[in-house]
Order: sequence, then structure tokens, then C-alpha cells
Amino acid sequence: MWLSCVFWPQLFWAFSLCYLVEIITWLEASPLNCQETCVCASDVITCSKKALPVIPSGLPKYITMLDLTHNNLSRLRAEWTPFPLKRLHTLLLSHNHITFVSSEAFHMTPNLRHLDLSCNKLRALDENAFSALENLEVLILFKNAIAEIDRSAFDEMLHLQKLYLSYNLVTRFPTELVNGEKLPELSLLDLSFNKMKSLPVPQLRGLPAWLSNRLYLHGNQLTCNCELYGLYWHWHVRQLASTVDFREQLRCYPPSQQRTVSINVFSLNESEFMNCTIVRESGIETYLGETIILNCDTKQRDIDHVWMTPKNEIHRQFDGEETNSSIHVLNNGSLQIRHILLDHQGTYTCYAQSEALNETLYVTLSVFNLTRHVHPDTLNTAYTTLVGCVASVILVLIYLYLTPCRCWCRTSDRSQGEDRDSIHSSVLSATPNHETTSDKAALSRHVAFLEPPGDLRGQNGKLKPNGSQDVSGIKNNLLQAASPQRKLSDPGSISSVFSDTPIVV
Repeated sequence: MWLSCVFWPQLFWAFSLCYLVEIITWLEASPLNCQETCVCASDVITCSKKALPVIPSGLPKYITMLDLTHNNLSRLRAEWTPFPLKRLHTLLLSHNHITFVSSEAFHMTPNLRHLDLSCNKLRALDENAFSALENLEVLILFKNAIAEIDRSAFDEMLHLQKLYLSYNLVTRFPTELVNGEKLPELSLLDLSFNKMKSLPVPQLRGLPAWLSNRLYLHGNQLTCNCELYGLYWHWHVRQLASTVDFREQLRCYPPSQQRTVSINVFSLNESEFMNCTIVRESGIETYLGETIILNCDTKQRDIDHVWMTPKNEIHRQFDGEETNSSIHVLNNGSLQIRHILLDHQGTYTCYAQSEALNETLYVTLSVFNLTRHVHPDTLNTAYTTLVGCVASVILVLIYLYLTPCRCWCRTSDRSQGEDRDSIHSSVLSATPNHETTSDKAALSRHVAFLEPPGDLRGQNGKLKPNGSQDVSGIKNNLLQAASPQRKLSDPGSISSVFSDTPIVV
């Protein structure tokens, strides 16, 4: 308790002293001197290489560009300008010693377009660090010591187009910056020469070409794998600048080895390394009756698109008016095909044209000769057929296993019921024999395969024509001796003992 009473007052006075020094330093900041300290050229002011510890006071409100590079600035707070600088669009603060930038430092510069904070000592980008710069288009942060980037550091920056973060200590790829929601107009992201060891390859494969064209990732400490090879190979086939311009610097480190020697990513398909499979471009598959959109994945945004179908039909962008055609070009340059037919399959060609770029893309469409979803009538028919089959199986089982047994009321047959099941019998057939109705009721419907007696064949090996020859009985028969003698059926009968069809005894 005594220590806290002594410690906290000292800490309070220490912070108060630091804050007082900041105020005094700001108050003692030399006013703008366009003759000795700075160079003032109309609305452009440059105070470079003057060893300034703070930003000069008395900046004119009409200033549009301020150059404070190569000085001794260490912190950038909200007090650096006491009044709004609404015309200021370029602020250059590179090659200083800045370690802290307040999230309120840019409230007085709402129309800033270009901000350069490179070659400083920033270690982290805190929450909403640049959110006040809603109109900023270019943000340069390379060659700092940035290791952590808060996910909200670039919120509300809807017009940011270029973000330079190379030569820092970033270890995680900031996926939230390229999903199209936080920075919808971002077209350049430089993350080269950082400390990243892996990349979210599936997310990067889904990026549009106009963004991945200038997504620079070379110079990182990536671990070699075939997914990484496939990503770079896909970009190289598309001739994207991020891989074509820096092909030799796209290197990785083999897994399970010391990170001493790196190899080029494009050599991973060789057998001496990882023998990765070369990625081939695949087309689009669809079904009959569906609606599909073919994207013209160009390397530049906001250009004119012209599509040619497999039948050499030309389709151009329209002004937003609906058309009755099943094929038409959307406002973003994509080709929409409604009510897909077999005639729609083939290779579609997209011509992207602008003053600086002429690009041709090919998209192959394959159509399956069936619909993806089963029609309700077809489903009902299949269901009815299935129910009929199940009912038939149940009826057959009832007939085979639940047929009423012979009458057990007769005392003369009750003791002999179980002995009448021959060892050669089978329940697979209920073929009737030629006995009387009373004999059928007394005997179970079982099958007996009879062994033919040796004297039933004549000299020519055929059956004797006389079908009335008596049979003494079944060998090893367990029936009583009083059982009536049966006569052979006609040789042509379906119940003949020499046929493959068993008879019922």
C-alpha cells in the first residue's frame, strides 16, 4: 500500500512532464519561414532536410502539397495543425524517425490523396489508424518495422488504390484487404520482402486478374509446396506482372530443411525437387436450363468488353437496358447466358479493349445433356415404381412363408407331420404333382429330386414310352410303408423326374 502511494504520484508526474514537453515543443515550433527553413512555391511547401523536430506552425490554409522528408520527426499527433487543411492532397513524411501516428492525426486533412510514411520506425498499425482518410488513394508504408496490422487499420478507406507494405516484418497475409469489401478499389498491394512463410492459396486463386496482376509477394520466406507452385504458374500463364516482372525473385524454402538455401518456385515441377504437376486451365461446366455468367478476367478495370460466341455472333456491352436475347453482356463486362441449351456449348472469346491494353481471353463452356434438378413428375413416377416393387416383394414373401400349413386336426397324421419333411426337400418350389386333392392337403409343398431307377431306359438310352411303370418309393424314405405308390408322369410332362424342374411330393 505504501509502495503504491509512492509509485503512482511519481508515474503521474512523469506522464504530465512528457505531455508538457510535447506542448512546449509544439508551442515553440518555429513558424513557417519561406526564406530560410522551407521553400514555398505558391501552394506547394517543401521543408526537406532541415532537421526539424516538429512540423512548422503557421501553414497556410491553401496549401496542397507539404514535403517534410529527411527530418527528425518522431510522433504525429492531431495537434500538428490547429485548423483544417482542406486543400492538402499530398503529405510526404518519409525518412524521419516516426514511431507513432495517432488515429486523429488526419482529422484536419479530409481530402488527402497521397500519404508517404516510408522509411520510418513504425512497429504496428493500430485500430482505425487511417480510417479518417476516406479519400486517400495512395498509402506508402514500406521500409518500416511493421509486424502487426490491426484488422480495422484501413477501415472506411473506400478509395484506396495502392498500398505499399514491402520491407516490413509482416508474418500474416492480410486477407481482409483483398476480399473486395474493405478496400473495393484496391488495385496494387505490395507485400514483398516481409516474413510470411505461407499464403492462403485458395483465396488468392479466386482474386480477379486486375488485382493479382499487381499483388507483389516476392522476397518472402515461403515454404515450398505444390499449391504455391500452382498459384504462381497460373499467374505466369496469364502473364501477370506480379510474376513476369519478378520471376527470378519468386523463391521458396524446401520443407523439413534449414532455411539456408532457397529455390525458384518454378523449378518445383522438376523431379529433383517436388515433381509438382503443371496446372492446366479448365473450362466451365453447366446443365440444361440454367443461367451462367462467363467472366472476362482482364488485367485492367473499367474497359470495354466485346464477346464472340462459338457461332461467331458478336455481343457488346449495353447501357443497362434489358434484352430479350438469352445471351447479353452485363455492365461489368461479363457475359450472361440464360436458359442454357446444348447449342450454347463451345469456346467464347472476350476482347478487352482500352487505350493502354488490348487483351483476348477464351472461356470454354461445356453443357451436360440433363438438368441438375429432377422434375417433380419424374420424382413422383420413380416413387410410385419403388412403392410397387416393395409391395410385390412383400406379397411374394407372404406367399412363400405365411401360406397356411396342413391341417393338424387328423390324429393319424399328427405324429407323422415332422417325419414327412424329406432330407432332399426344398421350399423353393410349390409345383403341383398329380395326386388327389386329399393327398395335396396331407403333404407339405416341398421339392424332392428323385434318383432315376436304372431300368427306365431302353436300349437306345431313351425313356420307356410306358409312363405307367410303378415306382417303389424314394430311397431311404421315411414315410410309412402304407403310403400310396405313385406312377411316373408322362416323359413330356413338366413334372418329369428327368427334367430340371423338381416335382412336389
